[in-house]
Amino acid sequence: MRKLSMALLAGVALVGCGVDPQSENQEIISNLVKAGFPADDIMVVDDAVYVGRDAHVTLEASREMLQPGEGSTEQYRTNNLVGTGVTKICINPTATFNSYSNLSAGLDMAIANYNGRGLRITMARGPTTGCTANITATTMSGAGGSAGFPSGGYPYGTINIGTGLQSYSVDVNEHVITHELGHAIGFRHSDYYNRSISCGGSATNEGDAGVGAILIPGTPSSAVVGGSIMNSCFRSTESGEWTSSDITALDYLY
Repeated sequence: MRKLSMALLAGVALVGCGVDPQSENQEIISNLVKAGFPADDIMVVDDAVYVGRDAHVTLEASREMLQPGEGSTEQYRTNNLVGTGVTKICINPTATFNSYSNLSAGLDMAIANYNGRGLRITMARGPTTGCTANITATTMSGAGGSAGFPSGGYPYGTINIGTGLQSYSVDVNEHVITHELGHAIGFRHSDYYNRSISCGGSATNEGDAGVGAILIPGTPSSAVVGGSIMNSCFRSTESGEWTSSDITALDYLY
């Protein structure tokens, strides 16, 4: 089955005062190659190193990719989560996003995934009223997605969904959008310590990525293919629904 990557936006570049960005980038690239990333999948844009076109990699993260994975448990979160002051997150699709029928339908189903859990936060499709936080749903090229992590008690403000997903089922669109919204409220990849579990290829470790990788209590050990919506890569047969471990993790946090 075809496996596709959902890259995640890891944040801004961490370049210290007096440090030569070129020298840092050379080390990052070298570390990525050692970690198993193909050289032609690595690029430098505006003095920042990316893999898979839209996944930014810091020097710290690249070094941690070379360290053996310490965990094998399935669900992880970032240091920052959405604060209690946020009760209604409004997802606001752009006009271009809305023009893709499967993306648009997938968004409604992803929102329903979260609202079906009876969490302390609800989600709503914008524009609407009563929003205590907002996320823009916009498009990108390819058949995947990207997002970032919470900051200051608020969810990350943008999810990017690939227009290539229009050719996949609505369930796959639901899966990818649910996944990216998961990052926006603080979920790491369930197989962050070994992306080959869901993506195949060489074992790669995303490391701490500067945002933390904290085990969520009660989740099962060892990530498996199809075991979580938060796996790094997805299949063309995804149902778009939560797994039991996803529900445990989501209920624990929110």
